[in-house]
Amino acid sequence: MTWLTHAWPQVLDLGRAHLALSALAVVASLVLAVPLGYLAARRPRLGAAVTSTMSVLYAIPALPLLVVVPVVLGTPLRSPATVVAALTCYGVALMVRSAADGFTAVDPGVRQAAEAVGHSRWSLWWHVDLPLATPALVAGARVLCVSTVGLVTIGALVGVPSLGTLFTDGFQRGIVAEIVTGILATVALGLALDGACALVGRALTRWDRPAPHRSRARDGGAG
Repeated sequence: MTWLTHAWPQVLDLGRAHLALSALAVVASLVLAVPLGYLAARRPRLGAAVTSTMSVLYAIPALPLLVVVPVVLGTPLRSPATVVAALTCYGVALMVRSAADGFTAVDPGVRQAAEAVGHSRWSLWWHVDLPLATPALVAGARVLCVSTVGLVTIGALVGVPSLGTLFTDGFQRGIVAEIVTGILATVALGLALDGACALVGRALTRWDRPAPHRSRARDGGAG
């Protein structure tokens, strides 16, 4: 507690850096994974190859990936861009399967009815596929957020500041309070992003819940 009393400005700075890295990686992962998941759902043969590739990508250990990314993208090893790119690789690998499952679960009858009333391909995706797949996408995004917040800590191993810096510094100097603070702060940040994602999901799927007055009317009618 004494250590935290003196070091809380540093913890806040590292928390902000951790949040920025996490948010960038999550957004980039969603932007790339949702179209890939849709493609995998609508082209099953191609989808099998995509999901298998993503499984292999997710199995690559973090430290080798942090070394490979600068070679491929030309970014400095010890840079936030390298960490975000590596986390995006993991995020896309994690999110593609959830997106594919969500789009696959859309009722074909609903899609056919939408096509029958004149929806274009884009309109079908925007007004039918995406809304109906949103619950699965939100569930996948919540896992993605928590996973990404945890993985950001590996950036500290190559010198990119985050809450993981508290782990490495605490181990090197033998400060238990610093290590515990890093763990608790990382968990708290993961839970906060998970909660924010859940709220966004509720806002996007209001159509999936019965209106309160209808529920009361139904309950009253049953009584």
